[in-house]
Order: sequence, then C-alpha cells, then structure tokens
Amino acid sequence: MINRTVLDSTISYCGMAADNITLESTETSPNTSSCDVFVYQRAAVVLFPIFYSVVFVISACGNSLVLYVICQRKQKFNSTSIYLVNLALSDTLFTLALPGRIIYYIRHFDWPFGDFLCRLTTLLFFANTYSGIGFMTCISLDRYLAMVHPHQLQCLRSVRVVRRVCCIVWALVSVEIAPLLFRSMLHEQQGRRTCMEYFNFEGSRFTPYLLLLACSISFCCPLVIILGCYTKINLKLRSAAKQNSVTGRSRRNHRANTIILLILLTFIVCFSPYHLNVMQFMLRKIQHQPTCEELRAFKVSLQITVAMMNFNCCLDPVIYFFAIKTYKKRVMSMFKDYLYTSGASSKITAENSSSNT
Repeated sequence: MINRTVLDSTISYCGMAADNITLESTETSPNTSSCDVFVYQRAAVVLFPIFYSVVFVISACGNSLVLYVICQRKQKFNSTSIYLVNLALSDTLFTLALPGRIIYYIRHFDWPFGDFLCRLTTLLFFANTYSGIGFMTCISLDRYLAMVHPHQLQCLRSVRVVRRVCCIVWALVSVEIAPLLFRSMLHEQQGRRTCMEYFNFEGSRFTPYLLLLACSISFCCPLVIILGCYTKINLKLRSAAKQNSVTGRSRRNHRANTIILLILLTFIVCFSPYHLNVMQFMLRKIQHQPTCEELRAFKVSLQITVAMMNFNCCLDPVIYFFAIKTYKKRVMSMFKDYLYTSGASSKITAENSSSNT
C-alpha cells in the first residue's frame, strides 16, 4: 500500500513534476549532466509580465466584484452561490500572489523576496489550482442534482451539507499542498534565484508512477465527472423539450446548461494542457531517459501550460456572469453607467470646444 503522506505530497507536486524529473534526469544521466534545461528567452521576459498583469487586473476586478455582490445580497445563500463564493475566494487569494510573479519575470526569472514568500506563492498557486478543480466539480454535481433529480437527493443541496462539502474540499487541498511549506522553492541558477522552477527532491523509479496516479486522481477523475454531468443534463433537457416547452422553464434550463458548459470549457482550456503535458512526460520517462532537447522542449511547454492554467482566474468571472443574476445586473449597470458617463463627458467637451471657437 502506498504511504498516504507520500501520495499527498505527490499530488501536490503534480504540476511541478516536470521540474522534479528534469532535475533528477540532469543529475543521474551522464548524457544530460551538462544540459541547461532552464533556457531564458527574451520573449518570455516581455510576454509573461504583460500576460500576468492582464490576468491580475481582470481577476482582481471580476472576483472582487462577485464577492462584493454576493455578500451584499439580501437573499439567503443557496448551494450554487456558496460554491461560487469559495471559487471566487480561491481566485482572489491567488491574485494577491501575482504581483510577485510579475516582478520575478521582469527581473529575468530572479526572485528577490526570499524563500518564505516563494513558498507562499507556490502554496497559493496550487491551492487555487486544486480548489478550483474541486469547486468546479461540485458546481457541476450541484447542477446535475438540480436538473436531473429535482425531486430526489435534494438534501445534498442544502446549505448545511454544501458548507460541509466546501470545508472538506479546503481540507483536502490543504493536506495535499501542506508539504510545499517544508521544501525550499528557491534554486540558484546562473546567478539567479529561481522560484517555483526547481526544488530539491529525491526521486526514485516509482516517482513517475506516483505522479501519473496523482494526476489521474486530481485531474482525470474530476474531468470525467464534469463530462458525465454535462451529458446527463443535455439528455434531460432534450427529453424535456420534446415533452413540454414552457418558456420560463426553458430559460432556466438554458441558463443551467450554459453554466456547466462554461465550466467544462474552462476546465478543458485551462487545466487539460498542464496535466496532460505532465502525464505524457511521465510516460516517456518510464520508457526511456529523456534527451537534453526533450528536457528543454518540455520546460518551455511547462511554462506555457502553467500560464494557461493561471488564466482560469479570468474565465471564472464569466461563469459568475451567467450563474448569478445579481452579478449580471451589477456588471451591466456598471457598463451602462460607464457608457453614459463617457458619452456625457464627450458631449460636454464638444460643446465647450464649439463655444470657444
């Protein structure tokens, strides 16, 4: 039986598996002992700060707004809103760590804030990743119960049960990522202190198998659940449309279908490239020792897929827009107010210029 502590540590390192195996490969293989896998590209120094700055602005505005709107609501919380609040809270916590990453890339992959803040940034990164996966899965199951079993198992959608589920999700994520606090995330590389790129990890021949198992549990299983919920809901909606077409109910069903479709697309676009990239490298690692060129290519692809996964903070507010009516009204109201203010100021400026002439 696999030791539980080892498995939890492995799950928490699923995203950083590339660096573990890369470091192990460069140390154990004579052919790749001199391989510099950490290639610094001028494009990355420019593109990454711009990309993460955009993510920071969109995520900070979108997630802060949904937390404000939901907390200001006079209505009682329902199951969906509780899951969405936790998802927004996870994104907001991760957003707080983005300025440090932006400075890190501007300084050409040199971390100036010390080991503790590097560990904390890594902790927030993985907490956002796997809590996001967990709460997206919970929202999908919640929509499945509401649409497919509207008169059965509704006790699972009660506020008390949902709050307990959220506590369980946070507890599992905390257990999975806790080992990261006890490992240094800084690594000296060509005169730079890289953060969340390498860390000391004694690998073994069982490491690729454990990482494949960890990625299967933390990624593949939730993906199958979300796909299953989406399929069942669509089949239910098609069956209901053939039997009865009530306008009010069809709008409600369409909104529920839109929510889970957005969750599925966000999950596939943001999380799939990252985990599939790690898994394919583990499979190749089992078959043969990667060459230097393979290690370099994988390092570049890992950085890109990490950026794609971080983009989920920008896509989650889109889910809120369709899932929460109050949030949608607030966003539309702010947009209309902005257009009205811009139009009024432009009109006043035009009138002043015409009067001066």
